[in-house]
Amino acid sequence: MLAKRVIPCLDVKDGKVVKGINFVNIQDVGDPVECAIEYNRQGADEIVFLDITATHERRGTMADVVFRTAENVFIPLTVGGGIRTPNDFRELLNAGADKVSVNSAAVYDANIISEAAYRFGSQCVVVAIDARCVGVEEDAENARYGKSKYHVYTEGGRKDSGLDMVEWAKKAESLGAGEILLTSMDTDGTKKGFDLEMLRAVCEVVRIPVIASGGGGDLSSFVEVFKETDVDAALAASVFHYGEYIVEDVKHVMKEAGIPVRI
Repeated sequence: MLAKRVIPCLDVKDGKVVKGINFVNIQDVGDPVECAIEYNRQGADEIVFLDITATHERRGTMADVVFRTAENVFIPLTVGGGIRTPNDFRELLNAGADKVSVNSAAVYDANIISEAAYRFGSQCVVVAIDARCVGVEEDAENARYGKSKYHVYTEGGRKDSGLDMVEWAKKAESLGAGEILLTSMDTDGTKKGFDLEMLRAVCEVVRIPVIASGGGGDLSSFVEVFKETDVDAALAASVFHYGEYIVEDVKHVMKEAGIPVRI
C-alpha cells in the first residue's frame, strides 16, 4: 500500500502566508518561503501554495515565491491561484513547481484541464474543488452519495457555481486531472475534523488521488480521515501555522494507528 501523505498548505495573500476560518477573517501568519523551509525540515511530504485572491483580483500567481521556495525546498511543490491558461502552468512549472492546481478557471472552461494534461502530463494537473453543503437530496434512498448535496464554489469561495461536486470531480478526472484537492468550506479553519461524508462522496467515484482539505484538528482527526475514507493525503494549515503540533507528530500518530506513512 502506498504511503499516505501529510501536506501543509500555505495560503498566500499579498506575499504573506495567511489563514482564516470558513474562507473569511484572514490573518497574517508569516513569510511563505520561510514557512515552506520549516515544513520541509519537519518531514512534510509535499507543500501546497495557494494564492487565495489571485483569481478574484484578476492577476497571476506569485512565480517569484515559487522560484525562491524551489531553491530551498526539495519535496514536491504544488501551486495554485489565478491559473487561467496552460501558459500559466508552464510559467509555474518552469519556476520550480512540480504540480499546478487549477480551480475557478477549470469551472469556467474545463478544456484547460485536458490541454494542460496533454502538454505537461496528468501528473502535473491538480483540480482544486472548494465545496459546500447546500442541502439534502430529495430521494436519499436512491442518492449515490449519502444525504447531503454539495456545490462547487469559485473565486476563492465567493461564488456558487451551481455545479454538483461529485459530477464535477468525475468530469475533471475524465478530462485528465491527475489529482483532486478537495476542500470543505464548511469545515475550513475550524479544526473540528475533516468532512468525512463529503470526502467519501468523491473518493467513491474517482480513481485518481484525492487530497482531504478543511478541518484538520487534533491528531486523531488525521487518523480518522485515513481510516474512514480512501483519501491519499491530508492537507492542513491552521494547526501547523500556529504551532499546535508539527508534521512529525501527525506522522507518528498515523504510524501507531497502522497507517502507512513515510517517517
